[in-house]
Amino acid sequence: MSKRDLIQYKGHEFLKQRLVLSLLSQRAVRIDAIRAEDTDPGLQDYEISLLRLLEKATNGTRIVISPTGTSVVLRPGMITGGHITMDCPVSRSVGYYLEALAALAPFGKEPMVATLRGITMDNTDLSVDTIRTATLVNYRNFGLDDGVELRITRRGAPPRGGGEVRFVCPPVRALRPLRFVDAGYIRRIRGISYATRVSPQTANRMVETARGELNRFIPDIYIYTDVYRGAEAGLSPGFGISLVAESTTGALMTAELCADPGDAPEDIGRNAAQMLLAEIMRGGCFDSAHQCLALTLMILGPEYAAKTRFGKLTPRAIQLLRDIRNFFNTTFTIKPDPSSSTVLLTCLGTGYINVGKKTT
Repeated sequence: MSKRDLIQYKGHEFLKQRLVLSLLSQRAVRIDAIRAEDTDPGLQDYEISLLRLLEKATNGTRIVISPTGTSVVLRPGMITGGHITMDCPVSRSVGYYLEALAALAPFGKEPMVATLRGITMDNTDLSVDTIRTATLVNYRNFGLDDGVELRITRRGAPPRGGGEVRFVCPPVRALRPLRFVDAGYIRRIRGISYATRVSPQTANRMVETARGELNRFIPDIYIYTDVYRGAEAGLSPGFGISLVAESTTGALMTAELCADPGDAPEDIGRNAAQMLLAEIMRGGCFDSAHQCLALTLMILGPEYAAKTRFGKLTPRAIQLLRDIRNFFNTTFTIKPDPSSSTVLLTCLGTGYINVGKKTT
């Protein structure tokens, strides 16, 4: 198959990562049978919004959707970046869109300044707090640490949302090769307990129960409370907590939980702390929520061997490895490490160069 041949898939699963890989590899993709057997077939509103967002972030991208919405063809253009503003549907949080932008923004022609409005936290996608305190911090392992910012202007809880965030990421010419295999030992835990349109004591109650679980593990714990009122609190009441554990070598483990109707703050804090401890037990240099971003940036690095350590691979990461083979014709070497119940992943970077960025 030649480089410009159409790569074909079926089904709506992993649609976002396949669209992102198509733009990064400059190879067209066709996805058929999107919920073809469902009572509500075709693309959902949040997937159509994602396609519009990708079209805004690029120049020359051609997207063709079938009349029934069960098939989509994307022919990639050039990643441009620039100023983007979008109102996201409340069916998914803005984290769904920020994950795609986080993989594309470093390779744009201009700095990306994206303003997204909608739900800022739910239990389906990464919250804006985790993206700000962990996802963007993980950029530093690839030489991306200057000028990256995510500012939370307003919070928006489900179901009505009303939040707003501003994502800024400057472009880079090339990434730094990743050599990160020492996970180290956990040295501190930080977190944010947030509440919108509810009693300020709700955030404190989550902090107390989370600390009660985590203090048996490590003493260096600080969880901030972030209570929003008025216009900055969005349109719906809600609360949740985001936790980040940092190791001696800079590895970040994350866990987060957003309250559903009827949930008690004590249960949210306790369950989130237990989720963080389970994530730490899995080990690795990247947690399960950031395996896909790390794999994507590894394959786009210089033509040197990139190597890192993961805990148990998630189903999404396993499928991403298969998709990377299809789009970039590159495979990873995976070696289990029984002593730590982790896996070592090694790949040769594709030598991706951002030709759109002006050299200085």
